[in-house]
Amino acid sequence: MSRLKRPVMGSGFRHEKGDSGSGIPQGLLKAARKSGQLNLSGRELSEVPQTVWRINLDLPEEAKQNHSFNASDRWWEQTDLTKLIVSNNKLQSLSDDLRLLPALTILDMHDNLLTSLPSAIGELENLQKLNVSHNKLKTLPQELTKLRNLKGLFLQYNELTCVPEGFGQLHKLEDLDLSNNRLTALPVSFSSLSNLMRLNLADNQMKDLPAEITRMKRLKHLDCTSNYLQTVPSELASMESLELLYLRRNKLRFLPEFPSCLLLKELHVGENQIEMLGPEHLKHLKSIHVLDLRDNKLKSVPDEITLLQALERLDLTNNDISSLPHTLGNLPRLQFLALEGNPLRTIRRELLNKGTQEVLKYLRSKIKDDSANQNEASIETAMTLPSQARVNAHTITALKLLDYSDKQKTLIPDEVFDAVGSNIITSVNFSKNHLNEIPKRMMELKAVCDINLGFNKLSCVSAELGALQKLAHLDIRNNLLTSLPEEMEALIKLQTINLSFNRFKTFPSVLYRVRSLETILLSNNQVGSVDPLQLKQMDKLSTLDLQNNDLLHIPPELGNCVSLRALLLEGNPFRIPRAAILAKGTEAVLEYLRDRIPT
Repeated sequence: MSRLKRPVMGSGFRHEKGDSGSGIPQGLLKAARKSGQLNLSGRELSEVPQTVWRINLDLPEEAKQNHSFNASDRWWEQTDLTKLIVSNNKLQSLSDDLRLLPALTILDMHDNLLTSLPSAIGELENLQKLNVSHNKLKTLPQELTKLRNLKGLFLQYNELTCVPEGFGQLHKLEDLDLSNNRLTALPVSFSSLSNLMRLNLADNQMKDLPAEITRMKRLKHLDCTSNYLQTVPSELASMESLELLYLRRNKLRFLPEFPSCLLLKELHVGENQIEMLGPEHLKHLKSIHVLDLRDNKLKSVPDEITLLQALERLDLTNNDISSLPHTLGNLPRLQFLALEGNPLRTIRRELLNKGTQEVLKYLRSKIKDDSANQNEASIETAMTLPSQARVNAHTITALKLLDYSDKQKTLIPDEVFDAVGSNIITSVNFSKNHLNEIPKRMMELKAVCDINLGFNKLSCVSAELGALQKLAHLDIRNNLLTSLPEEMEALIKLQTINLSFNRFKTFPSVLYRVRSLETILLSNNQVGSVDPLQLKQMDKLSTLDLQNNDLLHIPPELGNCVSLRALLLEGNPFRIPRAAILAKGTEAVLEYLRDRIPT
């Protein structure tokens, strides 16, 4: 019996345990030999058992016995292995014996510890899908370029700094994911990937795209989110098949023009530095359904926005837009319009809170009054104060707004507060100054419900802010904040707080106790954790933005926060949930997390 336990080539499936120590049941191998598919995911394997590599070659014990078998009974002869899944294990390397599975069409090795691939992988000439995502690959073997039948190649979440020059030889490739690596450039040979339809380059370190990329005539989906792109090649406009283009979180200062991209349905250019949106940028986007321009520096929206008759979603969040063209209300298919974080002067906060359709209805009602409004706007309504500060008296009396924004001042002059007189102020906009502290006189405005102190130099928030009992919306993004005062617990009507682009390293604990909060925007900080049990008690919280923080772990209990309608987690260093789950939306993420709660 001891002789039978030794690994003997060709000795059959029954000795697989002694061969690898992995305990893979003979029944599983038998089923794989019948179906051509073998799934060994999540088995804590540190290596692939030899019997797996030799599954097409070795005869099982029963085939060696003196029995007569009909052809239909010879299960070991029915099919070669075509699909092998060894994901979610602890593999650090692969054997060159991989070449013993030449019939493989699908090889899935995601979520292991692989630092390299064997050169023998180039001999799998029938391979159509290769998934090596979520490993530790630093380089790719040149032999990978021999896989001429490859249609899907998934290399996301590795440590690649370059890809082989011969990549262009993969002529049948349709889907290529290189996101979340360390790529700084693409080889020119990429232009030969003429059948590529989806290319994901998100979360790399690329400063430009080669103009040759535009030769991918069938490319439909291009994702360059989170790179260092300052421009995109003008040739991009000639990509006639392009339908989805993601350029979010780059350093673009100008919006590209797309005269030939007649099929473009989604354009995502949020979180850049784009300052202007002109007619030339819009006139060719006749098929656009989604236009994402959030977190840029736009000051206006041109009347030509009405050319986008197919537009369904328009995101203008966190720009510098003070007014909108009334004709925007005539867009027939617009269902979602995001305007939060703009210094809009003509649309009251209460109206914005009622949602897209009410805003569009309001804009339509104003179309007939445009000429009258223009005449009224030409009348001088500002009063000059001794400090030479210009405060619009009309906004104080008619809109109940105290606006002293974009003055680049370190202090708000007393004359600004004096101009209020006996008027009731419900909104304050002191954004885009150089304030080091919140003006003490602002506490005199007891009726204020909307405060914008964004884009200043605040390093702390005054405890007296808690005395503004009617405060519902607080915008203090783009400051130097690291904490919030415990006195803010008294803000029992606070619905929205924007803390994006500050220096928080922990989730402000006082917010857990402000149960009226509906929206918390905390993106682009350094937050390392959240308390799901306390968040669950915030039953009105519907939007939680934690993008671009330092979350290494997402607690599964967060899935119990069923009131959340928008949970944004992209741009954090956690590995689970994966990007594919996040892309499915908040409901899918919450369900995924709930399924992982220990029982």
